[in-house]
Amino acid sequence: MYEKTKYLVSGDSAITMEFGNSITDQINRKIRAVSLSLEKSNTEGIVEIVPTYRSLMIHYDPLVLKYEELLEKLKELEKNIDNIELPAPEVIEIPTLYGGEYGPDIENVATHNNISVEEVIKIHTSQEYLIYMLGFTPGFPYLGGMDKKIATPRLQSPRTKIPGGSVGIAGEQTGIYPIDSPGGWQLIGRTPLELFAPNREDAILLKAGNYISFKSITEDEYLKIQEELEKGTYKYKRYPKQDGGVNHGEN
Repeated sequence: MYEKTKYLVSGDSAITMEFGNSITDQINRKIRAVSLSLEKSNTEGIVEIVPTYRSLMIHYDPLVLKYEELLEKLKELEKNIDNIELPAPEVIEIPTLYGGEYGPDIENVATHNNISVEEVIKIHTSQEYLIYMLGFTPGFPYLGGMDKKIATPRLQSPRTKIPGGSVGIAGEQTGIYPIDSPGGWQLIGRTPLELFAPNREDAILLKAGNYISFKSITEDEYLKIQEELEKGTYKYKRYPKQDGGVNHGEN
C-alpha cells in the first residue's frame, strides 16, 4: 500500500483514488471505507463509485460538482476512514458440480500442479474468498484468497462461449462466469446459482466486501437446486464471516 494515496485525474468527470499496487485486505478495507463514506455523505454531483482491486474511481457531474471541491472532500474523508465501522461481512455458499462436462479443464489443473482431481476440489472448497470487486460482465466476482497449489495459466485458445455459472481458474485467481460469454479461464466446475438475474429483486447476487465459499455437490443435487430455483423455493446459504476455516451454515 502506498504511504500516501494518489489522486489521479481520469478524464473530465472522474477522479481515481489509487491506494497501492497490490491486492491486499488492507487496501480493500480502505476502498470500502471511502465508498461507504461517500454513499452516506449524499454529495450532490457524484454519479457513480467504481471500486477495483487497488483503487476507487469516482464519477461526478462537473456542472454540479467542481473538481477542486470533490478533491477536497475526498481528502477530508480519507483522514477519518480508520474510524469508520464497516458492515460485518457475510459468506454466501456456492454449490458447485466439479469435473465432467461441467468442469472440462479440471484435469488440466490437476496435471499442471501434480495433484489429483480430488485434491483440486478439496483445496478449492477449503477457502473463503473475499469479493474484491465486480465487473467484466454483470455480477462477475473478482476474488482473492485462492491457494497457489491449484494456480494454473489461462487456456492458450479462449473459448467463444462459456456457460453462465461456470467456475474457473486463471493464474492465481478463481471466479464464476455469471452469464454465457467468451473466456479463457480453466473451467473446473459449474454452479446452478444465477449470479445475474435481471428480473430478480437483487439482480446481482454477490456484493463486494463479502465472501464466497464453494461447496462440492453431486449432479443430482445440482439438478434439484436448478428445480428449486425455477420454483422460487431455493434457500441461499449465508452465514457471518468468522476467522479460521470454512463454516458452512444456512440462512
